[in-house]
Amino acid sequence: MKPRVYIETSIPSFYHDRRTASEIIVRRAWTRKWWQTAADRFEMVTSVAVLDEIIGENEQQTALRQELMLGVDLLPIDEAIAEIAQFYIEHKLMPSDPSGDALHLAIASYHKCDFLLTWNCRHLANANKFGHIRRLNSLLGLYCSRTGDAIGASGRY
Repeated sequence: MKPRVYIETSIPSFYHDRRTASEIIVRRAWTRKWWQTAADRFEMVTSVAVLDEIIGENEQQTALRQELMLGVDLLPIDEAIAEIAQFYIEHKLMPSDPSGDALHLAIASYHKCDFLLTWNCRHLANANKFGHIRRLNSLLGLYCSRTGDAIGASGRY
């Protein structure tokens, strides 16, 4: 069985990012390289929350992001996930927007994803939060990855 990877919004965004700053170019290249072999190595999943977030002002960019996500399975979002996201917010793990980072982490945790793939190093792939994530998920009886580390573009959550 392939490890399950939750694809967060920043991945399709960086895959098609057109900015020319060197950091962006490198992240885009790493994202594209990972994506080339991901389907062979992982069960890739996402959510409607991601599909909603990849809609931008530029219709062409939106279409490219949506096309990239076509083969990625959607995980359902139910009331339990909303409650988990709220718990993360109440315990100062994630910012107060319940439809943002807390929701992505809740979906990945609830659906027992082995990885949460993101470029969001401020909140989701922040090494300073890994222990807090593990503690809160343990309190909630939620799945923690095999190593309990977080995932940036190349780690675990």
